[in-house]
Amino acid sequence: MECTDFKLIVVGGSAGSFSVVSHLLAGLRPDFKLPIVLSLHRLKHVRSGLVEGLSLKSKLRVIEPNDKEKLQQNTVYLAPANYHLFVELDGTVALSTEESHNHSRPSIDHTLGSAAYAYRDKLLGILLTGANRDGAAGMKEIADNKGFTIVQDPLSCDIDTMPKEALKLFRPDRLMNPEDILHFLNALPG
Repeated sequence: MECTDFKLIVVGGSAGSFSVVSHLLAGLRPDFKLPIVLSLHRLKHVRSGLVEGLSLKSKLRVIEPNDKEKLQQNTVYLAPANYHLFVELDGTVALSTEESHNHSRPSIDHTLGSAAYAYRDKLLGILLTGANRDGAAGMKEIADNKGFTIVQDPLSCDIDTMPKEALKLFRPDRLMNPEDILHFLNALPG
């Protein structure tokens, strides 16, 4: 499947993903328009630092959204610590404190799966390095809903468990290292 008419990008990652996400945000071209939703495993009780760390290098605005906030262009939305982030049909986000999923809140599966349902073939999903299986089922949901899927090549991961778990469930559209992911994103129109 080849698609360039995306409306949203969702990115999931865990152990080792901060450096990859920082690299991607630093390297995106300044006129990159698509909203990006990040669901990254993070410490539950550390409320600050991650947005600030990502903002230092990003050419795009990085924020933790409020409940029911509308997704906007030129913005990166980071799931807040200890909240699940769901993408709604109306293009807003919903935050939840329901039970952890795969020992995680935010759950990558919840974010990716809800975005898959809301955006279907207009969604680009990216799964990065990580230490558990959270995100694998969400990526499969993106594929099942005709979204475009990129999984970080396990050979380029700090911890390859998460990408390998995804590869057990489905075949992604692309298996890429971080530099190739960046080139792919910068080649998107708009």
